[in-house]
Amino acid sequence: MEGTVIIYTDGSSRGNPGPGGYGVVMLYNAHRKELSAGYRLTTNNRMELLAVIIALEALKQKHFHVKIYTDSRYIVDAVEKRWVFKWEGAGFHNKKNPDLWRRFLRLYREYNVHFEWVPGHANVEWNERCDKLATTASWTTTPLVDDYYEEQEMENNAPGKII
Repeated sequence: MEGTVIIYTDGSSRGNPGPGGYGVVMLYNAHRKELSAGYRLTTNNRMELLAVIIALEALKQKHFHVKIYTDSRYIVDAVEKRWVFKWEGAGFHNKKNPDLWRRFLRLYREYNVHFEWVPGHANVEWNERCDKLATTASWTTTPLVDDYYEEQEMENNAPGKII
């Protein structure tokens, strides 16, 4: 469809938490763009959400309709069932990944975005490509640092903290 950007996203982590990565495939008419990066310590859900954020940040014009295919129920349900807007209204109290959800919502409001869930590892061509990008990125020898997550992990696992 003219004026619609098709985006496939995936995230992975080796361990949860562990090293992780995201993969993105963006399709517009005859154009294709792939994005990926690896992180030294993160979670699968963070990488799933970061993939969507990175894809939206890569768009150069605000007038596009955007259709995002992901195998993440975490994202699809949070948006399509409108949970994330309730979380936002409550200041993301006791919710994971508030830094990424806030970043996502700023972008989400700039586009006409629709999410479509696709089953993972079900031979959906571009989802499989995203999985490969994300998994490969998780093995990078120069991983990025997920500062927010690592700071939260250190704080939550501080000596003497009662869990």
